[in-house]
Amino acid sequence: MSDEGPKLEAVDDARGAEDRPRRGILLLPNLITTGALFSGFYAIVAGMNGRFIAAALAIYVAAVLDTLDGRVARWTRTESPFGAQYDSLSDMVAFGVAPALVVFEWGLAALGQFGWVVTFIYMASAALRLARFNTSGDLNSFTGLPSPAAAGLVASAAWVGSSGDALEPSILAIVFMTLITLLAGLLMVSNFKYFSPKRFGLKGRVPFITFVVVVMGFAVVLVDPPLVLLLVGTAYALSGPCVAVVRWVRNN
Repeated sequence: MSDEGPKLEAVDDARGAEDRPRRGILLLPNLITTGALFSGFYAIVAGMNGRFIAAALAIYVAAVLDTLDGRVARWTRTESPFGAQYDSLSDMVAFGVAPALVVFEWGLAALGQFGWVVTFIYMASAALRLARFNTSGDLNSFTGLPSPAAAGLVASAAWVGSSGDALEPSILAIVFMTLITLLAGLLMVSNFKYFSPKRFGLKGRVPFITFVVVVMGFAVVLVDPPLVLLLVGTAYALSGPCVAVVRWVRNN
């Protein structure tokens, strides 16, 4: 029997292996996701060392990068299941673990067992929110407060609480932070609908007044960044329940 047959089959298998796409990961969007993951890790380290303003800023950087990696993946058509899972794990660190640890170190540790229970509720709510988002795929609107918005709200509160001259937060400030943390956690697992910023497109044309409003918004934020960001975050967090109440009143 000739051995030409097996040789030809081996050559065909080699050519088929060359034609098949090689498995790998896409660099650009996953590199941005890694930046968000690093920002979340940096927020944890900064919070453990009492640098709460730096921790809050790192959480905001993570939120910006989290928005950017998805858009870059869609623009470059490099979306992948690996990227989606990696992004979710990064979100859990940056918007679940990091804010919980930062507020605990900021002042909730003074509440003892109740303090870590509150922060655990927030962290568990972030995990549940991310799991629901991964399985539902809601793009036009969010069910429950998005985890980056919840993390931004908690981070802004810690930033405001760390901007004064007092070395230790007051009891009133700790109570306020406890309520903010619980509110953010419970809203993440609620059924309230929230507006999705993904509706905005950056490629299309917009009216000139829209650009003016954006510029004015940046100017307002620069007046007092932590306080303005806290007010904006609170308004967005309460928008879901407010819209639900208005709809209920109209239907009844």
